[in-house]
Amino acid sequence: MDLSVVIVNYNTKKLTIDCIQSILDSKLNVQYEIFVVDNASSDGSVEQIQSMFPEVNVISNKENVGFSKANNQAIKACNSRYVLLLNSDTIVNENTLDEMIHFMDVESNVGAVGCEVNLPDGTLDKACHRGFPNPEASLYYIIGLAKKFPNSPKYNSYHKSYMNMHEVHDIDCLVGAFMMVRREVIEQVGLLDEEFFMYGEDIDWCYRIKEAGWRIVYNPTVSIVHYKGASSRRKPFKIVYEFHRAMYLFHKKHFKTKYNFLVNGVVYTGIILKLTFATISNLLKRVR
Repeated sequence: MDLSVVIVNYNTKKLTIDCIQSILDSKLNVQYEIFVVDNASSDGSVEQIQSMFPEVNVISNKENVGFSKANNQAIKACNSRYVLLLNSDTIVNENTLDEMIHFMDVESNVGAVGCEVNLPDGTLDKACHRGFPNPEASLYYIIGLAKKFPNSPKYNSYHKSYMNMHEVHDIDCLVGAFMMVRREVIEQVGLLDEEFFMYGEDIDWCYRIKEAGWRIVYNPTVSIVHYKGASSRRKPFKIVYEFHRAMYLFHKKHFKTKYNFLVNGVVYTGIILKLTFATISNLLKRVR
């Protein structure tokens, strides 16, 4: 098998069906398989997908085990040369998968590759092109210097939009909405870290892949459409908590030993304050 496409579904039946159909419509010139891991959806997703696409491998969980663990379930079950993490709320363009496989076949030192990820309005989903969120990069992003100086390598090291976004180049972080990973890389660095429930697992994986000496590449010659946040709208407080928890986990895992206790204290305090403000904001929206 050349490619295994892994899609995690949580109450996004219509979007997942459209995503699967876009893959089938691609008419790939390679051997491929599709896995859908359902995290205990209540919208009839499993039955509908099995009925419409009997060729799709469906793993049905009895509870929501999170994004990392669900992806790992499918990765363990497949044995292809490449594994593609693909969000359920995406549409794959006709030539995207073939072109990405060809790219990986030619560039043997690339461990993971991502494409241009566009939002429905045609703008770039900035999450597909990121630097690692070290304390400096995160600070400049939070206080607005990254936005004020988008062409500055110093101040905008979070999204790195100062780079030529129309050319293929190496990058730190891809997004789990579309990330094609080489089988040898998974065997070397391991699966997604299941401590991350929904956010941060893609950044952590990219960090480990680069630490192992593999290249991570952004390839904007092909693209997908991302209807962002479809499955995360249903539990806003859970999502807000997991988003900030992922910040804490990533810093603790990869940066804690690289900074002194003062910097670490500022980072953890900042995460707590940001979580507090985000929670209050959500509560006020619900009241309104």
